[in-house]
Amino acid sequence: MEAQRGRARAASKFGTDLRESIKLSGKSDFSGYDGLTGTGKITALIFDGASVNCLRPGQEGQVVLDRTPFYAESGGQVGDTGTLAGSTARFTVKDTRKIGASIAHVGVLELGELSVGADIQAEVDGDRRKSIALNHSATHLLHAALRQVLGKHVQQKGSLIAPDRLRFDFSHTQPVSPDELRRIEELVNAAIRRNAPAETRVMALDEAVAAGAMSLFGEKYESDVRVLSIGDFSMELCGGTHVERAGDIGLFKIISESGVAAGVRRVEAVTGQGAFEWVLRTDQVLRDIAASVRGSREDVDEKVRELVERSRRLEKEVQQLKSKLASGQSGDLSVQAKDIGGIKVLAAQVDGSDAKALRDAMDQLRNKLGSSVIVLATVKEGKVVLVAGVSADLLDRFRAGDIVGAVAAQVGGRGGGRADFAQAGGTKPENLVAALAVVETLVRSPRSN
Repeated sequence: MEAQRGRARAASKFGTDLRESIKLSGKSDFSGYDGLTGTGKITALIFDGASVNCLRPGQEGQVVLDRTPFYAESGGQVGDTGTLAGSTARFTVKDTRKIGASIAHVGVLELGELSVGADIQAEVDGDRRKSIALNHSATHLLHAALRQVLGKHVQQKGSLIAPDRLRFDFSHTQPVSPDELRRIEELVNAAIRRNAPAETRVMALDEAVAAGAMSLFGEKYESDVRVLSIGDFSMELCGGTHVERAGDIGLFKIISESGVAAGVRRVEAVTGQGAFEWVLRTDQVLRDIAASVRGSREDVDEKVRELVERSRRLEKEVQQLKSKLASGQSGDLSVQAKDIGGIKVLAAQVDGSDAKALRDAMDQLRNKLGSSVIVLATVKEGKVVLVAGVSADLLDRFRAGDIVGAVAAQVGGRGGGRADFAQAGGTKPENLVAALAVVETLVRSPRSN
């Protein structure tokens, strides 16, 4: 964990994680629940890991204000972006983070200078904040729907609320089935259509919990907490920014469900414009598939099933033809076998074959040749496929694994298997002829027992 933290700090766009290296005694008041603009006084400036009195053009750093509408990354919700503007200065905010009780605006000073004590106008990127709010409110509806469909054991284990998507981790011991996912989507979208107001109240923690507000296990809360209620569907403790009414979310669409740890599942989803664009893209993909199979959106599933079945039949027919080809060649190959001290030795290349066909040919050749050592090879898609076989009466002298391994080494590969049969591969088909010549040498000089 310490090594990972070190890598994260080293990879930060703005250098060291200042939340660990800088200590600030002040506190920033967050005014962003009521608006996206506001005036604040600079209480601290940070550059290159240290507090400074001013920032100059082109410098990357952090600006801390006594009051700001910028939401700092917290509770899974990403930090706001936007601009800070003075009389002659402009600071582009690329992220907003907490340093203790202070809120730091992370970014680049584009022009002018900023000094501690100066007043500055703050303006949040409104479109981005709105997209984040849609996704954040949707996570609350999703949490409630998960508990309805899967059970009350479901608890939030983590989340990411970004402008383009939401990610929600929760406790559950098995994959969520397609039918369950559909029911969850239906519940969330039904709540969106009911368009209940998203109401926020500040309450004492004990009072909020007694009223039934969901809280995160292990999370530290202050004595007074913000409670978000969306109609009678969802009620949770939350300090993030949200929609005014559920209907503002527009549309909710789950795009994936997966496992991330033992007993923890993850749902990723999109909302609003992102969900609409996802539907458009998916619909276009469906239309393209329908056109490629000469069907329509209505019968594309049937057309695809027919193609899959046809493909399977053709694959089976091709495999049968390959086996017949290898079997036919095996009859011709048997005459190529050399007699070395009473042992039939065959090392040959079989064109147009594959591993299964080679195995079938191997069985026929061993039955035909009797006491034998056989190696068959083919080249498929630029790769060498090798099989080796040793008849039962010779297993005290030869092992198929040793033989195929020696041949494979010549073609840039390796392999192994049973004493009577082994398989290998290689990446240098240009060496195959010379590699097969090794078999005769191996039989003439068998391993010592």
